[in-house]
Amino acid sequence: MKHHSTRDLQSLDEAHHLHPFTDHASLLPDQRRVITRGEGVWLWDSDGNRLLDGMAGLWCAQIGHGRREIADTVHAQMTELSYYNTFFKTTHEPVVHLSAMLAELMPSNINKVFFGTSGSDSNDTALRVVRTYWDLKGRPEKKTIISRQNAYHGSTVAAASLGGMEKMHAQSGMPIPGITHIAQPYWFGEADGMDPSEFGIQTARELEREIDRLGEDKVAAFIAEPIQGAGGVIIPPETYWPEIRRILSEREILFISDEVICGFGRTGSWFGCQTYGTEPDLITMAKGMSSGYLPIAGVGISDDVCEVLNAGGEFFHGYTYSGHPACCAAAIANLQIMRREKLVERVATDIGPYLKERWLALQSHPLIGEARMKGLLGALELVPDKTDLTKRFDEPGKVGEILRDISFKNGLVMRAVRDSLILAPPLTITHGEVDQLIDLVTATLEEGEAVLRKEKILA
Repeated sequence: MKHHSTRDLQSLDEAHHLHPFTDHASLLPDQRRVITRGEGVWLWDSDGNRLLDGMAGLWCAQIGHGRREIADTVHAQMTELSYYNTFFKTTHEPVVHLSAMLAELMPSNINKVFFGTSGSDSNDTALRVVRTYWDLKGRPEKKTIISRQNAYHGSTVAAASLGGMEKMHAQSGMPIPGITHIAQPYWFGEADGMDPSEFGIQTARELEREIDRLGEDKVAAFIAEPIQGAGGVIIPPETYWPEIRRILSEREILFISDEVICGFGRTGSWFGCQTYGTEPDLITMAKGMSSGYLPIAGVGISDDVCEVLNAGGEFFHGYTYSGHPACCAAAIANLQIMRREKLVERVATDIGPYLKERWLALQSHPLIGEARMKGLLGALELVPDKTDLTKRFDEPGKVGEILRDISFKNGLVMRAVRDSLILAPPLTITHGEVDQLIDLVTATLEEGEAVLRKEKILA
């Protein structure tokens, strides 16, 4: 590919590229960062600046960037069979082998996978599956899916409706009918002084109350991420998931565990449902399945649900790229690396605890109201006054954006959600790189505090 100057690339980008989740009116040409290379946990831009990728791309680069083994595997697959569909009674080796690998990793009651290309279409598929399931069971009135406020399940119409993002709903007339939302288990932001254990149980029982309000005979499924990622790394109190499990065990309602972010080692287990001991009927997955090297996603579907679907005739659903052979080959190579290097175990017993210890120590900084982490998912809540954690900044989100931009300038990619900074580095990050990361976060907090005082945001 011909190399252009940074300015030329920025101008072309402004002229022709619409970015996701972007206010283009405020995005100036020189604010467009051009990433050119990645290796391990590091990225380089077109001006030669090096950045530590604290977000693993977009929550997905479990094995880090630049692994030649993936490129070689994909090249070999594309020289043999670059593409064929899995419609019309047809299959191919990569999709067969990947399906079998995933069945080994998922809970024992889930042994089949329906493939797509993104977390969004996985959650669309899950909606189609659960409603079709109840239709085939002779229960067509069971249509409603319960989700959570501030949840993110994707950007398609169905997935964004399943999500609980108010700004997304306001722009596009969502949610679609048959989807309701209950409170999220966001202790720092919404507990109002309640003890974490009590808050976890109280918030879980929102599901029970919503089922009773709607009528169990009308509810098809409950969908939730083990930890809400894009919502701000909302780590539920330890009492939350056991109570949810109790509620679901007493009712004839399916459970969809959205593992698009939590899946493939991020929480210290292959899937977040295994970390929290829940029993899903469907698992939606993407991102870490291929570490983002090629787009692939899927829905793991339980034996009980598959039995009903298989007995019901044709399931009128699918995608051109369902089980794309090159994407499957990339995912197989990725999972082989993860197994060989014991990355999931490493998150649980080595790098996860090490980063958590160093991350939680940041709570002593004057700007931090709460530091939290589970596995390699973390957040820092930014507050104006540590002595009164009920206080928030006057213009929500502004401080988060200021510190995010400082972090990028300092060479660390973090993400801002409201007035918090969130982190999800590659699972391959070393102890030495964690030390560098913490040094960069500390420098960002120090510089951020000075900027906020200068701009009179802090007293």
